[in-house]
This record gives sequence, C-alpha cells and structure tokens, in this order.
Amino acid sequence: MRKIIIFGNSGSGKSTLAKALSRSDDSGSTIAHLDLDTLAWKPSVPPERQAVEESAREINRFVASNTSWVIEGCYSDLLEIVIPSSTEIIFMNLPVELCIQNARQRPWEPHKYESKEAQDANLEMLVDWISHYETRDDTFSLAAHRNLYDCYGNKKTEYISNHRNSSD
Repeated sequence: MRKIIIFGNSGSGKSTLAKALSRSDDSGSTIAHLDLDTLAWKPSVPPERQAVEESAREINRFVASNTSWVIEGCYSDLLEIVIPSSTEIIFMNLPVELCIQNARQRPWEPHKYESKEAQDANLEMLVDWISHYETRDDTFSLAAHRNLYDCYGNKKTEYISNHRNSSD
C-alpha cells in the first residue's frame, strides 16, 4: 500500500507526477489520486479558501475509502492532516524559473477551468504567484514545504528538476 504526498510550488509538476503514479503501482493496481485544488477552494468569484475543517473532512473521507493513494497540492496546512497516514513524500523543489516555464506550457485543466481560454486568462496571476514562492511565509511557501520535508520520518524524495534527479 502506497500512500504518497506530493507537494511544491505551482508549476513544479505535482499533478503530472501524481497522475503518472496513480496509473499503476508496483502490483499493477491503480492508486486513487486527490488534487487538493479540488477541495481547498469555495466555488466563488473571487476565489476564497474553504475552511480547513471542511477540506479536512473531505481529505479524511478520501483516505478512509482508499487503501493506496497519492495526494498532491501546495497546501501545507492540508498536507499536515495526512502526513501521519502517508508512507512517503515527494517534494517538487524546482527552481522558480522552471515552474514559471512549466506553467506557461500547462495543458488545459478541465477540473479547474471551464476552458483553456479561462485558464490562460489567469496565467499572469499564476506566474506572479509562482515568482513569490521563495519569499512568501504562508502555507504555500518554500519555507512551509521545506519544514514538511525536513520533519518527515519516512521515505522522502526531493526533485530539483523535471528530469527527476533526486536527493533523499
């Protein structure tokens, strides 16, 4: 049973890696995949964070109904809920410039946006968001992610490029 958490900056490749891992595990079984973006926000304009307690209920339901899973997102406050249940973590710690490049090349994410045009309309906001990763001090920051990684006691991997060069 693999219970994997993937985290890092926006554009770091979390969703791409999670999708690849969820296709099959070592036994050929699929692994359930949860993108925290789907439950971290209220369906409102402008976007507003869901209460952590509400998101936690959904996360706990997901974990309880799946024996193997991969959960990905940039929300260290939500990831802390599942850290005790996880068997491994993956920190996508790519350089900000590479995350921006990845975001500019991102395919349409229909579970987040009604169209590719709507997604692209938010691109400059996303690029600005990504560019502040190293200086923010919130739940989405490099500091929060580094703390999750450094304090974790099980298997952990840190990727510093899209080529999956890692350090344990």
